[in-house]
Amino acid sequence: MKTLRDVKIGETATVVKLHGEGAVKRRLMDMGITKNTSVFVRKVAPLGDPIEVTVRNYELSLRKADAEMIEVEEN
Repeated sequence: MKTLRDVKIGETATVVKLHGEGAVKRRLMDMGITKNTSVFVRKVAPLGDPIEVTVRNYELSLRKADAEMIEVEEN
């Protein structure tokens, strides 16, 4: 299983499944991260947290813990 945290800078991945429960999963879905959505990794902070991604034509910063809940497959 590959997560969004494992995707390298400059690569695009497609969301396969969201893990997690309740409010956290709902918050990710509200931000536009849903199944079959394309996610482009723009930047990663020097210490690895947060990760900046482009999803649905807007930039979004995610914590490493949240990125680990997003299962992806690379394009």
